[in-house]
Amino acid sequence: MTNTYLSPTALIDSDHAEVLAFAREHCRGNDVRERAVSLYYAVRDGFRYDPYRIDLSETGMKASSVIATGSGWCVPKATLLAAVCRAAGIPARLGYADVRNHLSTERMRQTIGSDLYRWHGYTEILIDDAWYKATPAFNLALCERFGLLPLEFDGRSDSIYHAFDRSGNKHMEYVHQRGHFPDVPLSQMAADFHTHYPLWLEQAEQLRAADFLADVERENQPA
Repeated sequence: MTNTYLSPTALIDSDHAEVLAFAREHCRGNDVRERAVSLYYAVRDGFRYDPYRIDLSETGMKASSVIATGSGWCVPKATLLAAVCRAAGIPARLGYADVRNHLSTERMRQTIGSDLYRWHGYTEILIDDAWYKATPAFNLALCERFGLLPLEFDGRSDSIYHAFDRSGNKHMEYVHQRGHFPDVPLSQMAADFHTHYPLWLEQAEQLRAADFLADVERENQPA
């Protein structure tokens, strides 16, 4: 079973040259825990979180595509973390949940028509015979602009979204756990997105032309 979570797949392309190079550069530490933690922070802060860059094609959802573009939303960033862990010999798999996001931009709310985000992605990493959830989506710079508490990961407990932000406002609520997978369940995900978020997909090109960070900054200016 462990080999399943060490092998490359179509989307967790841990055998891709850029993924292997990234893992070699950022995998540091004396044991599995330290190396997993170093990879988590490298993915969390090395790539911008950007839900405006959605691309549900197989190419767009590959781990290596995050490295190529320098950004990704929660699902591809979790896929990249799984890929670099596998490239470093650390078993990893993908987990998904439906979350209610109380902090989003007006553009995103209008585009998806809801504050319920289906198929939020995170990574599960095997450390000392236990699986730990790690969520590398929100990079530190984004957390500072949003007033969010950044997610830390120590390899000893799960790293999942905080229920509240720094000011005590509601941030993220886990509504439904979908379980874990050895690869991105792209066909299921795409079917759900076409059903529930048609505008997000239909307006993907226009959305990519917008600036997520600029929207965040504008909407979080003091009144």
